[in-house]
Amino acid sequence: THSLRSQNDVTQSPPAGRLFSGSRSGRWETESKRAKKLGHRRVTEQGTVTYKKTPTSEIQRAIQLGIQHSISILQQKPVRDVLFRDFEVVETVDFPRSGSKTTPAHNLSDFRFRTFAPVAFRSFRDTFELDIRDYLNSLCSQELRELSNPGASGSIFYISTDDEFILKTVQHKEADFLQKLLPEYYMNLVQHTRTLLPKFYGLHCYQSGGKNIRFVVMNNLLPSSIKMHEKYDLKGSSYKRKASERELAKSSPTLKDLDFKERHPEGILLEADTYDALMKTIERDCRVLESFRIMDYSFLLGIHNLDQAERDRQTYLTKRHTTDNAKTPASLPDSQGDEGLGTLSEPLPNRASAFGEARSTTPSSFTGNLRNTTPPKTASPFLRNPFRAKFQKRITAYSTAMESIEAKAEPVEVEPDERSHILMGGIPARSKSGDRLFLYIGIIDILQSYRVIKKMEHTLKSVVTDGVCLSFLLGTLIHVTTHLP
Repeated sequence: THSLRSQNDVTQSPPAGRLFSGSRSGRWETESKRAKKLGHRRVTEQGTVTYKKTPTSEIQRAIQLGIQHSISILQQKPVRDVLFRDFEVVETVDFPRSGSKTTPAHNLSDFRFRTFAPVAFRSFRDTFELDIRDYLNSLCSQELRELSNPGASGSIFYISTDDEFILKTVQHKEADFLQKLLPEYYMNLVQHTRTLLPKFYGLHCYQSGGKNIRFVVMNNLLPSSIKMHEKYDLKGSSYKRKASERELAKSSPTLKDLDFKERHPEGILLEADTYDALMKTIERDCRVLESFRIMDYSFLLGIHNLDQAERDRQTYLTKRHTTDNAKTPASLPDSQGDEGLGTLSEPLPNRASAFGEARSTTPSSFTGNLRNTTPPKTASPFLRNPFRAKFQKRITAYSTAMESIEAKAEPVEVEPDERSHILMGGIPARSKSGDRLFLYIGIIDILQSYRVIKKMEHTLKSVVTDGVCLSFLLGTLIHVTTHLP
């Protein structure tokens, strides 16, 4: 979701510290405050973003310093099997501004950094073949990118430069819930590495000025170097599951269940094997969440349309040629910031598959059980940021959507003269009209303990809506994908 900004619609604001109930100026002040604050996140008049009144830029630097120190200490400990008590360990380190015997000096405020279950999380990272050097390089070697559009709760999101990891602030109760959940959750993901469930790589707490800021490190589902033509937050329900007009007005809106039905009334088509693998993974993951009494979660679905990207590219090139008769540009502009298209400075020598492996076969489109679909004649070039283009393989195992469901669909191939851009592990699909799609999917927002209020909310939704059980949040998607021609 995007942060909101309101405009001053009066010529003179009310005196500071006063609020005139019911007056035009009173409404202005209330709206202004709402526009600048969402949860603990605030944006000052100067544009500075704070969280719990601490600049997010300072939080980021402290987080990187804390993680780097925590990992260096952990590396000195021998690798061993995880014990139950390891999940209860909390390591605390003070970082005074002047430095100490074990911590470097810095120009931030004094802070304390806590790392939860460090040995357990190390074992978890090892399960997904995450080299600790890659982990540190992703999180600490360069400045993290703060997403400008916070979630509905006002959380702060940072993303690593290589697109691998998301750092998200969580509430106290959410952090406590993850701690309680961690032993069983850990065992489940170790036994079933191919899953759409969130992969948590670390849980930490930054403390300064009497304020605690807790955050998790987890896998990034939607590569920011890939334009998502559609993005959905699905719950398998129809109750209040339509994006608002304000949301739809955004450059990259997050749509909901009813929007999906409107845009894809006849469904998205998957190959038979891919569909079976996806449904098998979803059903298993839902059973796991039910066993933990987790009910309030969502299914994040990002859709990249290769053929729409090609149409947009041709439109851009035509317009550019018409307006200034310039030479055909080598790349498209990043029209949507972090969620748009980046550029690739040099074409790759061979055709590149969707899964990062160079191939030199004849041009092909989707193959498999896709009936009544006409393959487009050309493939879309896929433009990536030069830095990210170096990474043809994700640094963690089972991190892409295709790996998570263990499917073996044929990859989409693009021609060298179309710049051989690499798609990052999306699931091949088609729209009813025949457009080639890539789906980026995963389950999100599971850190909501199933309290009485949530149980009442679930009961209300079951009565008011069409009776779809929220445990099977993908009921809508399952239904539409079965409608093969």
